Amino acid sequence: MDEIIALSSWEDRFWAWLIDVLLMGILWHRILTVLKIDALGISGAVLLAAILFIYWTVLEGYRGQSLGKMLFNIVVTGPLGESIRFRDAAIESFGKAFLLPVDCLICWFALRESRQRLFNRISDTIVIKRTE
Repeated sequence: MDEIIALSSWEDRFWAWLIDVLLMGILWHRILTVLKIDALGISGAVLLAAILFIYWTVLEGYRGQSLGKMLFNIVVTGPLGESIRFRDAAIESFGKAFLLPVDCLICWFALRESRQRLFNRISDTIVIKRTE
């Protein structure tokens, strides 16, 4: 019997993203404190983006889920529901970590019905609701 792939809602994706950013923001703040880096400077912003990129690439490349996605029972997969590779996770994560406003705007205007961000399309990934 074929399993039906249900795409995740934008709401679940947003809340999972927010949880991830808050968790990594705590780590980022601790690193800034130890290294005495200005949080409002460019180096602070680049550090946060790099932390998020590494976090999402490792967790989503390993198991398809970040901690936020685990809470909402959603997972990043290939187009047929298969596991993704670390390369795919890195491409998909790059858009979230470094170019999210551009990624979302392109999605909003050009890819709205597919429920894919631009970097999901580039990495040939989708975000689905896990049904098991």
